[in-house]
Amino acid sequence: MADVHFGVTVPQIKRTWDQSRAAAREFEAMGYDSLWVCDHLYGPQSPSIPILEAWSLIAALAASTERVELGTLVTPTGMRNPAHLGKTVATVDAIAGGRVIPGFGAGWMEREHTDFGMAFLDPRQRLVQMEETVEFLNRLWDPANDEVSADGTYVKADSVVCLPKPPRKPPVMIGGAGEKVTLRMAARHADIWNNTAVTQDDLERKVAVLRSHLADAGRDASEVRVSQQCVVTIAPDEASAGPMVEQAQKIFGGHLGNPAGPLGISGSPERVVEQIHKHLELGCDMFMIEFFGRDTIEPARLFADRVLPHFA
Repeated sequence: MADVHFGVTVPQIKRTWDQSRAAAREFEAMGYDSLWVCDHLYGPQSPSIPILEAWSLIAALAASTERVELGTLVTPTGMRNPAHLGKTVATVDAIAGGRVIPGFGAGWMEREHTDFGMAFLDPRQRLVQMEETVEFLNRLWDPANDEVSADGTYVKADSVVCLPKPPRKPPVMIGGAGEKVTLRMAARHADIWNNTAVTQDDLERKVAVLRSHLADAGRDASEVRVSQQCVVTIAPDEASAGPMVEQAQKIFGGHLGNPAGPLGISGSPERVVEQIHKHLELGCDMFMIEFFGRDTIEPARLFADRVLPHFA
């Protein structure tokens, strides 16, 4: 069995930097493999909700941690100038010593684009923009390229230089579940494909579609790792887990998937282990976890103590 990777999200909405840093350090000490932040310039429900900007936060976390990988779940490719974004990621990776996993998506929140001077294109255009951006960044970070130009529909650049290059070639994650475009894009350009929480129950079909696109692209199935964004609702026993699962479904309303579904990672530590094995059988061995609870440190510690040892 391949190494199983467990990532956990860092609190950044309605949190101070000190709170985010403290949580990140605790998660690293618990043994998690990676830390993740959402990339929004506004709180997802309202511009009035405070949120720490993603790449600034990752830069600070890179200087505050030693081992864990660090990534965005996910960066909308139209929200920033692509050349500037590439330089930012390369610099953050230099701070991290080669631990950055940039995650990319098409974006969905109009005002976090337009309020900051960036056009918010229609969905089909954003997907083209996304593929052009990922192609450009992969070339920009390649040590073999001194200068990189682009003349795409939405990404244009003239002899851009990015030095220093990232310490390692950043493994690109593409997030999204669209079977005709996004999964084909992941098969062509990604190192990791992340299935959204809302399509967790459809993981088996999505993996099959991804593998079909990989075959069409002439790539082996092992070349793109499958990860799953998921809410984890864990309690010491099933009796105390039941009400938590019900509460999670009411609060999230499907936004973070179906905690009670066939692949929902919910319940006692023993059941959580069983649910993770179901994902492994479907070809998913990387997990981007949002722990359910007022204080996510407590469930993260329970998971670390009683679940992680099964996959060491």
